[in-house]
Amino acid sequence: MAKQTFTTGQVLTAAQMTSLQQTAMGGGSTTAKTASYVLVAADAGTVVQMNSASATTITVNTALFAAGDTVQIQNVGAGVCTVTAGTATVSTSAVLALKQYDAGSLYFNSTSAALFFAADAADNTSPLTTKGDLYGFSTLNARIPIGTNNQVLTADSAEALGLKWATASSGLTFIASASPSAASSQSFNSCFSATYQNYLIVMNMLNSTTEDPLLFRMRASSTDASGSDYDRIQSLAYSGGTLVEAVNNATSGRIGVVAASVQSALIVNINRPFDAVPTMLLTNESWYNGNDAMRMVNLGNVHNVSTSFDGITIFPAAGTMTGTIRIYGYQNS
Repeated sequence: MAKQTFTTGQVLTAAQMTSLQQTAMGGGSTTAKTASYVLVAADAGTVVQMNSASATTITVNTALFAAGDTVQIQNVGAGVCTVTAGTATVSTSAVLALKQYDAGSLYFNSTSAALFFAADAADNTSPLTTKGDLYGFSTLNARIPIGTNNQVLTADSAEALGLKWATASSGLTFIASASPSAASSQSFNSCFSATYQNYLIVMNMLNSTTEDPLLFRMRASSTDASGSDYDRIQSLAYSGGTLVEAVNNATSGRIGVVAASVQSALIVNINRPFDAVPTMLLTNESWYNGNDAMRMVNLGNVHNVSTSFDGITIFPAAGTMTGTIRIYGYQNS
């Protein structure tokens, strides 16, 4: 029953008493709506029920309701119904957007301010469906699908939920690794791609012989590039002095020197291996032979043919190698 004004001595019918009880218990007469609606004073004490397949609004204005008045709002339609503050103020700790079969109660603290208590039954249903999904929010809880391996969660205001999974634009991303043991070589296929312009190879390596160079060849489609297309320049500083060496038209490049007694620590930067341009490699090596002989090696290499490479082979000039190799990708910026 809508809000009534009673007079002294007025007798209520059984139907009126029943309607009053229903209203007191949160029910009452229903006003069915199929389009956006602006509340009127006669809606006090009633239920406004929206039934629309499209999105709708129920607007709340001032100077229509008295303090203590209530209006029940239900949405049985497939379209979202949003309780909207017109000239009145509407406050809530929940949401003002009601999905199908959601409901709530407007309680007026004054003629111009109301509280909305939402049942939000449908909001208890998780939108997540797949391992790794995350909660997102625009006007309602929503699903952010899991990204692909090695992607990072990135803020993006152009996205509906403000977030997306994307490939990291800076920092190191792990690509591949290997732990050769007494191996004559170690090949990596499909480790370079258009995703990154630069790659970092970190190695700790022993050689089965006393001391020998560690070499490399670039690979394309699982095949080593073994032509005489490698140039290099080496600067070696050690306890006995310094050495500068240049080699052109070799059949392999040189990473550094490995020994049998103490592992060599090598860091190799590879620039644009996947692009069809000459591939540049810069190596920094620290090596200590255990007899107070410390060596620092800087090596610059180039494969001087414009070839797109997707892999690399690492091998000792003699003997076998044992250690770890890890490859990372990173961008210029």
